[in-house]
Amino acid sequence: MDLELVAPELRLRPLRRRDRNAWEALRRSNAAWLAPWEATSPEAGVYRPTFWRYIRDQARAAREGTGYAFVMEHEGQIVGQVTIAGVARGSLQAATIGYWISEHVAGRGLTPLAVAMAADFCWFRLGLHRVEVNIRPENAASLRVVEKLGFRPEGMRPGYLHIQGRWADHLSFALNREEVGEGLLARWQRR
Repeated sequence: MDLELVAPELRLRPLRRRDRNAWEALRRSNAAWLAPWEATSPEAGVYRPTFWRYIRDQARAAREGTGYAFVMEHEGQIVGQVTIAGVARGSLQAATIGYWISEHVAGRGLTPLAVAMAADFCWFRLGLHRVEVNIRPENAASLRVVEKLGFRPEGMRPGYLHIQGRWADHLSFALNREEVGEGLLARWQRR
């Protein structure tokens, strides 16, 4: 399966081994910007994978059809990441989308574009029925992303994800395939 998604301003593609320096530098330079939203583990001494292990794990998930991690490339530079996780088949046919973007390009419409592209990938390439996004209530920028794309609010998930040493509540948003017509990318491009 071709895992490269392209729109006029943005390219989504799998993270590669040769991206290590650029990806790690971007993560370092955005550490403070991303820290309030980054998942942590409640388990002491949890193993954090090396970059190489992370690449291998993501490639295996894509081969197995359980998850897909894409870097966001804008003007030839990596500027963030969008991840499709928890792909469920059977009677559910659903996945969850998560994302992060560099502070230096935030607010330019790249994140909603990336989420639209990833959601369409879920519906039209993977054949899924439901796409979900979960956001901390105080993350105003991410709340604007789902609002712009028309995701339906579904309520609060108390203690949903461990972040910065505590279990954090998240608001849940979703869309089902029949709610999007020709897709979110087309909807976003018409704006």
